[in-house]
Amino acid sequence: MNIINIARAGVITDAPSISSVGINVLNFLLSVVEIVAIISLVISGIIYLTAIDDKNRMQMAKRSLTYSIVGIMLGLGGMILVWVVGQFFQ
Repeated sequence: MNIINIARAGVITDAPSISSVGINVLNFLLSVVEIVAIISLVISGIIYLTAIDDKNRMQMAKRSLTYSIVGIMLGLGGMILVWVVGQFFQ
C-alpha cells in the first residue's frame, strides 16, 4: 500500500511543461551566443589596437567588430523573441 501512495506523490504534475523547458534551453543557448559575441568584440578591439600600420589586420578587425555587433543584436533580438513567445504561452 505504501508503494501506491509513493506513486501518487504528484511528481508528474509538478514537472515543468515542455514549453518552459524549451524556453529555458533557448535562453541558455542565447546566453552562450551573447557571451561569445562579447568575447569576439573584445578580441576584435585588441586586434585593431595592435594593428599599427597593417591595413589587412585593420580590415579584419573592423569586419570582426561588425560581425560581433551583429551577433549581439541577433542574440538580444532572439532573447526578446523568446520572452514574447513565453509570455504568449503562459
